[in-house]
Amino acid sequence: MPSELPDEPPNECPTDLTGLLARMQRAGERETSVSLDTLLDSVGRRSFAPFLLLAGLITLAPILGDIPGVPTLMALLVVLSATQLLVGRDHIWLPRWLLQRHVARERFVQATRWMERPASWVDRLLKPRLTWLTRPPAHLPVALTCLLIALAMPPMELVPFTATGAGLALTLFGLALLAHDGLLALLGYLLTVGTFAVVVTTIV
Repeated sequence: MPSELPDEPPNECPTDLTGLLARMQRAGERETSVSLDTLLDSVGRRSFAPFLLLAGLITLAPILGDIPGVPTLMALLVVLSATQLLVGRDHIWLPRWLLQRHVARERFVQATRWMERPASWVDRLLKPRLTWLTRPPAHLPVALTCLLIALAMPPMELVPFTATGAGLALTLFGLALLAHDGLLALLGYLLTVGTFAVVVTTIV
């Protein structure tokens, strides 16, 4: 399914985390399950930020992220979108089998409602600052960092709590691009370094 890249007007994407969660909850509201394709339709496909936020939030959500294999699927979503962004593709393509992955709607809504209160708190902190860290060409190092995070996520499922760190880093980068908040991008870089240090220390 094609998606336009972040240098094009992000008209479809919500401007805060609360709005994003609201759209996610309405995705496929007449269906018994929620697919990735439906989620992307609901939050918008016109920027890289929704891809990062979906992957990060789903990995963080205790009811969804705890399902075996879910962090790996979200990592694949980030790998495909970040790679295509880095090579300069005009549209992001995702395979149909990935877009059709779904979860029971009841479980999905329960997980997103759990995030509503933290989301409202986060939204109060979001504001444009250090925008040079989020606007082109700065979105390319963000994409590269997220690609590295995603490639490391499958083995992170074997190291307690590190997949949560990866999900939080992806969420920070997604919010940074969404709100042009460079401070969150800096926090994302720091968290990435810390998470990788924990993984390396644990494995070694």
